[in-house]
Amino acid sequence: MTHFGRITTEIGVHSTAEKWYNLFAKSLHDVQHLTDNVHAAQLHQGEDWHHHETIKHWTYKIDGKVVKCHEKIESVDEEKKTIYYKLFGEDIDHRFKVFKLIFQAIDKENGGAIIKWIIEYEKLNEEVHPPYGYIEYLHNCTRDIDGNLVKA
Repeated sequence: MTHFGRITTEIGVHSTAEKWYNLFAKSLHDVQHLTDNVHAAQLHQGEDWHHHETIKHWTYKIDGKVVKCHEKIESVDEEKKTIYYKLFGEDIDHRFKVFKLIFQAIDKENGGAIIKWIIEYEKLNEEVHPPYGYIEYLHNCTRDIDGNLVKA
């Protein structure tokens, strides 16, 4: 049985792809104030939220449980409005060898945007379930954040 997986979801939003991309590329620290699904976010190592060497510490809720992990940006593609993250440490390392999160903001022709989330993972063993709870979490966060971005 394979331990590798990839889950993708696309969510239509009212705010522009530019607003979404700028939030994640330049104001990531504000995400915790735009959704109740993120309980806390802070710099763990480094001084700049958007530098590739910086490690952030996140606390959030998945499947009704408080989860903690570290995150760092692996790469950014400005042209495609895409950011590649690596999640690791704490609760992630108990279940996964690899856990990557990819964010992409795509403009829609008639206004608004599509937010695409991709989770790439490698489970530690066969008993670990795929991280479907993260998809629900990402949907909830996306909905909350969009509601706040539309008001801004």
